[in-house]
Amino acid sequence: MATAFQKIAISTALLMGCSFSPWTQAQSLNQCGSGPLLVAQKQVGVARYYAQNCTKPWKGQNMQIDFSYTQDIPEWAFKRAASHFLKRNERESKHLTVLDRITQLYKPVKSGDLYRLSYKSETQTLTLVLNQQVLGHLQHPLAQQYFNIWLGPQPFSAKLKQQLLN
Repeated sequence: MATAFQKIAISTALLMGCSFSPWTQAQSLNQCGSGPLLVAQKQVGVARYYAQNCTKPWKGQNMQIDFSYTQDIPEWAFKRAASHFLKRNERESKHLTVLDRITQLYKPVKSGDLYRLSYKSETQTLTLVLNQQVLGHLQHPLAQQYFNIWLGPQPFSAKLKQQLLN
């Protein structure tokens, strides 16, 4: 049981490392908060949340989360954690199928890697970037729901959610 939880935690931390959109979008957004990515009480990186307006709810606005890693994390850990936390926050299986398109894009990370997950509300587009290389996009009305992994009602870490949304 503890091993399964550690795998889920590692996977989630890896997902947090996912980043979307080019650096130019980060420049037009405001940094709202940041916090350590902890897996089994070991820090594996840092997450930073950016939004157009930090005082407004995250849903419905342009936003991104950057995940900087200090530890190597395997691809399967990201995928397992993302699937687990999406299921905890989204009950509709058809919605999970749509969101899984991004989950399947995850790659393993090494210390020093940066994942970026960004969302553009105007086009309802979610983008996943690893070290400034775009891995893929999801253009769909549900795309922003992917951030429920970290910011939803049952997030990867309640403490990290609070630090990000500050």
